[in-house]
Amino acid sequence: MITVSKEDYLKAVSEAEAEGQTVISVTLAHWLSVTPPAVTAALKRLKKDGMVIVKGDGRIQLTSEGRKVAERTILRHHLIERMLSEIFGMAWYEVHDEAERLEHAVSPAFEKQLVEKLGNRDVCPHGNGLALRSAEERRKKGLCLLSEAEAGRAYQVFSVYERDRKLLEFLDQRGIRPGTRFRVRACNYDGTLSLALEKKNIDLGKQATDKIWVAKAQ
Repeated sequence: MITVSKEDYLKAVSEAEAEGQTVISVTLAHWLSVTPPAVTAALKRLKKDGMVIVKGDGRIQLTSEGRKVAERTILRHHLIERMLSEIFGMAWYEVHDEAERLEHAVSPAFEKQLVEKLGNRDVCPHGNGLALRSAEERRKKGLCLLSEAEAGRAYQVFSVYERDRKLLEFLDQRGIRPGTRFRVRACNYDGTLSLALEKKNIDLGKQATDKIWVAKAQ
C-alpha cells in the first residue's frame, strides 16, 4: 500500500536528484525536516516494497516502480499548483506550500478533470517543467544559473527553486519571477550581481542567484 509518507519520500528522492544532489539519508532528513531514525525506518519499508535501492556507499536510488509513484505525485503537485494559480488566482509564491498539503488527496478522476481543465502545458507557476528535471537537461536547453550569468548580457528568468517560501517572497518583492527580463550590470567581487530591471536596479547575492535558472534574452 502506498501511503502519504511513502509518496513524500519517493518524491523527495526524485526532486533532490533533479537539484543535482547526491541523495543519502542525511539529504532526505534535511529535505523532509525529519529525524535520521525516521528516515532509516522509512527506507526499510521502501526497500521491502521494492521502491528504492540503497547502495553500499549510502546513495539512495529509485527503482522503476518507485519512480512511477514519485512522478505521479510530482504530476499531481504540478496540477494543483496550476489550479491554485490559474483558477483561484493565488500568488505564485504561495502555491507550493498549498500543493504539498493537497497533492495526496487527488484521486485519478480528479486528476483527469484537472488535465482536461488546465490542458497539458507542463510548466508550473515557478517555471519548473515536468520534462526538465535535472541541471544537465536544463543546460542542454541553453539555460544557466543566474550566478553564472555574464555582465552586460540580457536574460529572462526561466524558473526558480520553489521549496523556499522566503526566497520566493524575497524575489517577488524585488520584481523577480518567471518571465522577468533584466540585464546584468555587474558581477561583483563579493559574489553579488547587480541587475537592471525595467524600472529599477537591484543586487542579488549568491544564495539567491544559485536558485534561479535563466535564458539569454533574444
